[in-house]
Amino acid sequence: MKWPSAITIKEVGPRDGLQNEKVFISTEDKIEWINQLSTSGLKHIEITSFVNPKWIPALSDAAAVSTGITRQPGVTYTALVPNQRGLERALAADIDEAAVFMSASETHNLKNINKSIRETFPVLKDIVKKTLAAGKSSRGYVSTVFGCPYEGKVDIDAVVRISETLFEMGIDELSLGDTIGIANPKQVQEVLEVLLKRFPVGKLAMHFHDTRGTALANILVSLEMGITIFDSSVGGLGGCPYAPGASGNVATDDLLYMFDGMDIHTGVDQEKILTASQYIQKKIGKPLPSKSFQAASSQLGCRLENMEKGR
Repeated sequence: MKWPSAITIKEVGPRDGLQNEKVFISTEDKIEWINQLSTSGLKHIEITSFVNPKWIPALSDAAAVSTGITRQPGVTYTALVPNQRGLERALAADIDEAAVFMSASETHNLKNINKSIRETFPVLKDIVKKTLAAGKSSRGYVSTVFGCPYEGKVDIDAVVRISETLFEMGIDELSLGDTIGIANPKQVQEVLEVLLKRFPVGKLAMHFHDTRGTALANILVSLEMGITIFDSSVGGLGGCPYAPGASGNVATDDLLYMFDGMDIHTGVDQEKILTASQYIQKKIGKPLPSKSFQAASSQLGCRLENMEKGR
């Protein structure tokens, strides 16, 4: 197998990672964390969501976070935008990219957006149009591509139809979401075989959750199919408020460990990501699921213990 020489990691921890947390992370701590990520070599960071604060209280400080961070040259700062009001707030906060989102399954779309798929299209079309007119880039998310917590199996034709509509709106890139972490490598291959006949490989990204421990395996299959853009979350933070049972995103730490070992260039400093994981773990007050972070923390603990014994 000939692996790609380089891939792109898009960090979604500050948004997708924190949106489901019960503990509110202070605005100052969010800003400090994002500033750490900004100097790690990451070139894309999804920093918040401009949704109505009553729906996602964890991200109620979206504007303050967006205007408070120290922006690094060459880093794209993205925010999730659900409607026209959200876009106005996001543009006022000078985000670089607006991400729109919808589901491939009707029930999840209703739970997540409170609209049918048909009703969602004109809303997103208006957001994308005004985003591009403002000189910003636009990213699209399709959730529940590989399975829905309410409906089960999702028809690939529905995924194709929604993807085509989003690209027709003018989005620059489409992220395909395994929202509940149900996908397996065979299914990923089958879905991509269909989609890659219709859309350029460079326009597609993969967004895997690791609910069942298959995220890295699914990423390897995606690599084999030519995909080189992956969403991930520091420490494996994440989960969807409207997808019961969904656990965190694939961990950025674990992706870096795997890609670095395969000599696939990411441009991201693994040690800085581990430091950022340690920082946010202290703030949320519970262990992070990332296997690489757990291993690194354990090794550090052993070294410190041995140093104490040697005194």
